Amino acid sequence: MDIRFYLSLFLRHLHWFLLFLIIGSALGLTLAKVLPPVYVAKARLLMESEQIPGDLAASTVQTEATEQMEIIQQRILTRDTLLDLANRLNIYAGAPHMSPQSTPADTIVNDMRKRIAITTTGGNTGSRNPVRATLVAVSFEAPTGELAATVTNELVTRILREDVAMRTGSARQTLEFFEQEVSRLDAELTTRGGAILTFQEANQETLPDSLEFRRAQQTAGQERLLQMDRDAALLAERRRGVVAQQAAAEEANTAVGAVDRTQEQRQLQTLRDDLTRADAILSPENPRRKLLQTQVDALAAVVAAQSEQRGVARNGVMGGAFIAQLGEIDAQLAFLDEQKLQVQAELARLQTTIEATPGNAIALDTLQRDYANVRAQYDQAVASRARAETGDVIETLAKGQRISVIEQAVVPASPDRPNRKLIAAAGVGGGLFMGLAMVILLEVLNKGIRRPADLNSALGITPFATLPYFRTTEEKWRRRVIIYGVLGALLVGIPIGIWALDTYYMPLDLIIDGLGRRIGLASLTSAHSTAFA
Repeated sequence: MDIRFYLSLFLRHLHWFLLFLIIGSALGLTLAKVLPPVYVAKARLLMESEQIPGDLAASTVQTEATEQMEIIQQRILTRDTLLDLANRLNIYAGAPHMSPQSTPADTIVNDMRKRIAITTTGGNTGSRNPVRATLVAVSFEAPTGELAATVTNELVTRILREDVAMRTGSARQTLEFFEQEVSRLDAELTTRGGAILTFQEANQETLPDSLEFRRAQQTAGQERLLQMDRDAALLAERRRGVVAQQAAAEEANTAVGAVDRTQEQRQLQTLRDDLTRADAILSPENPRRKLLQTQVDALAAVVAAQSEQRGVARNGVMGGAFIAQLGEIDAQLAFLDEQKLQVQAELARLQTTIEATPGNAIALDTLQRDYANVRAQYDQAVASRARAETGDVIETLAKGQRISVIEQAVVPASPDRPNRKLIAAAGVGGGLFMGLAMVILLEVLNKGIRRPADLNSALGITPFATLPYFRTTEEKWRRRVIIYGVLGALLVGIPIGIWALDTYYMPLDLIIDGLGRRIGLASLTSAHSTAFA
């Protein structure tokens, strides 16, 4: 290997090497100097479990720690909250290119969301893994350490406030729900109880609880009716005996002259004969026999009255006693008939109520079942309200699950990025690599003959001697002036151009972030995801 030859080739293209080296170094050093510092302040939070054992007094807020933290995070990252935070803390006061007056709200919101980081670790990661403490890391990126710490602590304050508001609000809503439920069920109980009372008052005589009593009354009434029938039969028999005695007396008094009998007496005798024959073949309860007995009794009373009117002294005295006995017996029979009508009416009423009892029992059972269901719901709602009251007290006193601060955000002593040494080294290294690559590319593309060995290998000609190309002094100076002028212009112009671009047009971090999003370099975007001047 002819090292001197390759060294001469490198020196021939040294200006290209220096050009790229100066460009890379200028870019790297300028970026390392111009890129704004990014300070990151961090705070650590702990999701504490309930302070009171759940088997003694349970909270009504059953949200998991990680779920609750995600809800809080989404509430904090809302548009209105971020804009209020940016305006109240003057986050963009030192960034004219992103002043709240000239910058769209969406841009500010997106930038705030990129700078805020809320990370949750630990918790219940699975059924097979042990439960770990839930830790929350909150951080914010800012151009100054004081601003980063201030915003981070403000985010922590909002997280704590949201946590308390969520838990107390949920407990309060639970309590209000059960209070409304108890009131509703109490009113429904009153309504259903009133319906049962109204039904019972409207159907007092047909309720199932008095069914046995009414059946006993019905049995007693039937027995009483039978007794009245027996009493009426005895009185009727007694009346027939009295009438028969009176008739026998009249027959004895009128035995001397049968011709003196009146037409009523003859009819009475005929009816008595018919009654005697009927007694021989008919039962006492036969309707025909009863009809004959009634006719005999009626006609006997008529005959007795006629005998009294005839003024027979002995018969008159006997007729008066006879009429008195018949009147007493008839009064007793009339009283028994009246009592029988009353008992029969009562039995009919009892039968009607007994027949109506099954239907009323079903209706009353339906009302009572509905009342019992509502009462069970009411009792459950009262018990739930008691638990809700306990849970509300627990959350009000912050004895349930809560978020506590274990490390406040402090002002960082040094910026988190950019790594200026790494950027400068990358610029210089990139310039070196691009310069060497340019030299190698020029030599690969150059197919000319540059030394005697190339003549021999390419054409098979062996030269006698070689003469180098000599430049004049003027050509040398002109060439040097052009090379050094271009290199000097790049060495001075690149930093000035980058500074002017960053100062008067757009900060470099925004430009780098936009280029990263356009060409899909997420790492480039994340490395410079700030928006500060």
